[in-house]
Order: sequence, then structure tokens, then C-alpha cells
Amino acid sequence: MRGYRALARATARAALTYRFSLLLGMGAVLVQLVALLAVWRVILEQSPVNGFTWPQMRAYLLVAFAAGTVVSILGDFRMAFRILDGDVALDLVKPVDYQKARFAEALGGLWIEVLLIAAVVGVTLAVTGGVDLPAGRALALFAASMLLLVPLKFLIVYVSTLACFWTQNYMGVQWARLAVVNLLSGALIPLVYLPHWLATVAQWSPFAGLTSTPALIFLGRVHGPEALLLVAVQLGWVLALWFGARLVWRAALRRLTVNGG
Repeated sequence: MRGYRALARATARAALTYRFSLLLGMGAVLVQLVALLAVWRVILEQSPVNGFTWPQMRAYLLVAFAAGTVVSILGDFRMAFRILDGDVALDLVKPVDYQKARFAEALGGLWIEVLLIAAVVGVTLAVTGGVDLPAGRALALFAASMLLLVPLKFLIVYVSTLACFWTQNYMGVQWARLAVVNLLSGALIPLVYLPHWLATVAQWSPFAGLTSTPALIFLGRVHGPEALLLVAVQLGWVLALWFGARLVWRAALRRLTVNGG
């Protein structure tokens, strides 16, 4: 465990050292939040649409912002470049599991992200008004959903980055992942606004657990057994992707080329 803790600390130190890059990335997500708040306020201020009122949508967007910000210091570009340059071979000789090491790095910057989220959400609530918190069991399920979101998001980014072993390029993979995740997770619009068939597919996909599931539980739009089922789906996808990623990693190693060999 000592090696993984060292990797986590190194990630946090790097994020604090390159504060401008960190704040620049946060600024991009913040601009999206402000734009979505402005657009949805105009749409919903007069009357609800698909059951969403303006206060509910504001709360939904804040949860989406928090979900989109965690695990953003993962450094998928760093991992991708090491794969493309062949430097990943140096990672293979270290006495740590590659997948667990990358997960430790993702967790290393989590506390910084939580502080930034708290600051942004606090300012937003002070300007736009408060939100109603879920109570009792719903609050516990929301907390569980947000915790499961961390490994789920890591695994989706991790597996997509492993595609570099086959594509020899990362930008296309990243843009494709962002497009799919933003649409099917409910980050841009709630899934209820999608065509019914697509919303159903998205709800049972791993992507819904990145935004839609915690947001719907927070708003109380799902509760009881239905909310518990959605959290169970999140957990199921975490387990499936964790072990699936290990199979992808084994296949990827057969594609590794270093100095022509």
C-alpha cells in the first residue's frame, strides 16, 4: 500500500504545483455550469417541462457539476502519452499493479476537487438560492451513489485510454468518449428529455451512474426500491468494468511496442 499512497500524494502535489492548469480545467466546467443555468432558467422559469421545475433543474445541474468535476485530475493525457511513446514500459517494471496505481493517482487529487466543488456550489447557492436536501435513506443512497461514481468514472476513462494501444492516437478517443458520456450520462440534459428508447438504453448503461443516478436520487425523483436498484446497477458496472479492464490490459500488453520490439 505504501507505493499506492506515494502515487496518490504525488498526484496531489503535482496538481498544487501546476495550479494554473488545474484552475483552467475547473474554469471550463464552471463556464458550462453557468451557461446551462442561464439557459434552463429561461426555459423553466414560467412553467415546468417534463416534470422539472427551475429549482429542481438548478439542483440537478449542481449535482451534474460535482459529478463532472471529480476524478478530473486523473491525467488521462499523461497516461495516453506514456502509452504512445512507449514509456509505459517503465511502469511495467515498478512493483505495483498498473490499474491500481492509476486508480491511486485518481484518488490522490480527490480532496482538492471536493474543496473546489464545495466553493463553487456554495457561491452558486448564495447567488441563486438554496436547494432542498434529501433526508434519511435517500441521503444515504445519494452519498453511496456519489462514492460509486468515483471508481466508475475512473474505469470509463481508464478503459478508453487503453484504446491508445490500438489507435496510436488519443484525441479522437477522448472526443468520442466525451460526446457519448455527456449525452448518455445526463450531464447536458436529463435523460427524460431524450427519446424513450434512448433514455432506457442510457439508464441501464454505465454512463447514467456518472450523473443521472445521483441527481435523480438527490431530487427525490426516484426513491425506495427504484433508487436502491439504480445504485446496485452502479455497483454492478463498477465490478464489471474493473475486471473487464484487466482483460483489456492483458490484451493491450500484446500490442506494446518499445524500440521496435
